[in-house]
Amino acid sequence: MRKVKVGIIGCGNISSIYFEAGKKFEVLDIVACADLDMERARASAEEFNVPKACTVEELLADPEIEIVINLTIPSAHAEIHLKALEAGKHTYGEKPLAIELEDAKKILSLAEEKGLLVGSAPDTFLGGGIQTCRKLIDDGWIGEPIAATAFMMYHGPESFHPNPDFLYQKGAGPMFDMGPYYLTALVNLMGSIRRVTGSAKMSFKERSITNELNYGRTFPVETPTHIAGIMDFENGAVGTIITSFDVWGSRTPHIEIHGTTGSMIVPDPNTFDGPVYIKQHHQTDFTEIPLTHGFTENSRGLGVLDMAYAIQNGRAHRANGQMAYHVLELMHGFHIASEEGKHYEVKSSCDQPAPFPMNLPKNGLDV
Repeated sequence: MRKVKVGIIGCGNISSIYFEAGKKFEVLDIVACADLDMERARASAEEFNVPKACTVEELLADPEIEIVINLTIPSAHAEIHLKALEAGKHTYGEKPLAIELEDAKKILSLAEEKGLLVGSAPDTFLGGGIQTCRKLIDDGWIGEPIAATAFMMYHGPESFHPNPDFLYQKGAGPMFDMGPYYLTALVNLMGSIRRVTGSAKMSFKERSITNELNYGRTFPVETPTHIAGIMDFENGAVGTIITSFDVWGSRTPHIEIHGTTGSMIVPDPNTFDGPVYIKQHHQTDFTEIPLTHGFTENSRGLGVLDMAYAIQNGRAHRANGQMAYHVLELMHGFHIASEEGKHYEVKSSCDQPAPFPMNLPKNGLDV
């Protein structure tokens, strides 16, 4: 496989693991990085041995770059995706795909018009933990899925993030920030969702930073911080999800899938590892299942790797724009249902991404 040249836009907190992906995955060749803060771009280029630090405009004008990794703040996701596509680049970004559904539609429409690929995090569902779960479900270990639960509950990122303000603005909050991990995992395991309802609440109008760097600084909250939702899957299963920045502690499992002949405990969808547990109808307790797939370490950037292989081999990629759009609509749907006091009928749908085959080469995909 030839190397695919990649440029990174946005050199903030999340960028380091994507720069590391350029070292781990040999097919990816990160040749440039850009940031509104040129000093930060230069520092990243020096730290990760990237040949060029430049402006966003210079990166987009570079004819060698095939994939742009968009690591800007959520409010800038749509703008950078559209600029990358206009420049003739495939584009892969952090979640969510965009804040507004109309902007996300424009991204997918422009990509189709230009024959380019759009991808979006999370790609954690491609890790060994959730890929093992997918294989177990596909192989019938719990029968037909009939129910699911998903819980993401803690007291917010102000305990560790030095500048958490943007995570409490419109387009963020627990649903838009963390919900993509849980919803993407569920769609990968069980398929599209046709209808949702929910209740959403903003419990605190102001938050205080509790980590050492900016301890005590307060900032306003602009979005709901506790969202409880119900999902009706196209396959007939019913799901429950809660995302919250308002609880001090919880022992609820991240995700459980319940089927006609058994139940499954799915690992944290914000990780790539296990453990995975199964309790079949004839068993008295859950049994841990050995993982069937690799990529169990922190493998963020795996979705970009899959896109690079897809570009070269003419196949579909897995962390794709259609699924990201479906997840974005679901997240909006919970909020709309709460505001309007009724079910929200989901207009989009997507295919379940193809599972990874077993026994892939280390840090490679297509065999």
